[in-house]
Amino acid sequence: MSQRIAKPRTTAVILAGGTGQRVGLSIPKQLLKIAGKAVIEHTLTTFEKADSIDDIIVLMAPGYVPDIEKIVAKAGFQKVKKIIEGGATRNETTERAIAALGEGLADGEDRNVLFHDAVRPLLSRRVIDDCVTALERFQAVDVAIPSADTIIVTRKHGDDGEFITEIPDRSRLRRGQTPQAFKLSTIRRAYEVAADDPNFQATDDCSVVLKYLPDVPIHVVAGDEYNMKVTQPVDVFIADKLFQLASTAAPEQKGEDLYRELLTGRTVVVFGGSYGIGKDIGELAESYGAKVYALGRSTTGTHVENPEEVDDALSKAYAETGRIDYVVNTAGVLRIGKLAETDNATIEEALKVNYLAPVQIARSSYKYLSETKGQLLLYTSSSYTRGRAEYSLYSSTKAAMVNLTQALSDEWAGDGIRVNCVNPERTATPMRTKAFGQEPAGSLLSSEAVARTSLDVLLSELTGHVIDVRQQDPTAAAGQASGFDAALASVLDRQDGVA
Repeated sequence: MSQRIAKPRTTAVILAGGTGQRVGLSIPKQLLKIAGKAVIEHTLTTFEKADSIDDIIVLMAPGYVPDIEKIVAKAGFQKVKKIIEGGATRNETTERAIAALGEGLADGEDRNVLFHDAVRPLLSRRVIDDCVTALERFQAVDVAIPSADTIIVTRKHGDDGEFITEIPDRSRLRRGQTPQAFKLSTIRRAYEVAADDPNFQATDDCSVVLKYLPDVPIHVVAGDEYNMKVTQPVDVFIADKLFQLASTAAPEQKGEDLYRELLTGRTVVVFGGSYGIGKDIGELAESYGAKVYALGRSTTGTHVENPEEVDDALSKAYAETGRIDYVVNTAGVLRIGKLAETDNATIEEALKVNYLAPVQIARSSYKYLSETKGQLLLYTSSSYTRGRAEYSLYSSTKAAMVNLTQALSDEWAGDGIRVNCVNPERTATPMRTKAFGQEPAGSLLSSEAVARTSLDVLLSELTGHVIDVRQQDPTAAAGQASGFDAALASVLDRQDGVA
């Protein structure tokens, strides 16, 4: 009987030795906040959630190890096993990582190692998995994408400046990214050979293998355009916007018994619960045993734009049940028209209902949700990424919901409160019918489908996310990597209407 060969452990090494000088910062750029979290926290989250990664080591800039320790502790990362200071150069940092990886290994034991730049926070789990899979056949793996630009080789001629000496064939050129993946024994051997070279220097680890172990083939895994490196000041703004546009795949639906187990005895308060998505959420949660307070202007006489009525509604729910676990706000108004022709009353209504009301609901909900470690769920529109003519009030207030979600998720993280935002595709609701009339059957999402996804979000551990709900959701099939592709697709789809 053949003996099963144990699968080698796979360690992600996060290289975080940069100082941030090129970005003009007084702190390392990996500690800069993007989309409400430090850049390195986004990076660590991706590796923490990757099933193909067993553990993580962080090599941090000297003097900033305590900062990473705080981030790891607050986020509850279980895979981070070591946080150590990096070296003065990239090569020295890698050597320290190799030494740390070798500790405790038995003779002849090997492991997989992925070296990744901490300041590439948009890495997809698809790339990670492809690297680990490639290590089953190869000893060294790089990640690269085709070059969209023509690359030129130049030479400087005195005071006359640079001149082109060569234009390589672009079809064979690639732009290198990270992670770079190796068998530990391979990268260790490459650095051992390199140590005998008095002129040794390299800016990445695959070049060390290429130069000092020329007989070892380096396999190339396809990267993606979103796996950008935050190096220049403009990169900070680009990365932040990509995070804002990125949608998250909806959580997996749960079985009937689990819905009942998670919702029985819980209190759900739904503002905008008279009809449409809000009504469906309330009915669905109630069917699984939750105590639901579905509040609306036409049913309970609750006006979300009135702070006192919001406070009273929450106080009543808490007094009667002793807890509030989930607060949902689906209330909104859609007013179409040219801003210059819009009267003050219409403007005030849009601002009060679509913006000030969610702010007040959030503020009033805080004390209740902090007790239960619950969740606030808001709603945006598929028009939030780009305002359109005659939708200025609606689009701008819905964009504000995304920023409010991201800000509060960060602000309330220490209190255990989760905040998320659902972004439905065009949905069949009374509000939409009033604005657009009857539309072709099958062209809109059902409010019941949005309600089901909303319930899944409420019962998840997600926080700070925008969750797209689409008739054919591209994120469902491709996972995290497609979130940015879905965002792009959504931007293009938004030419023909709003949610």
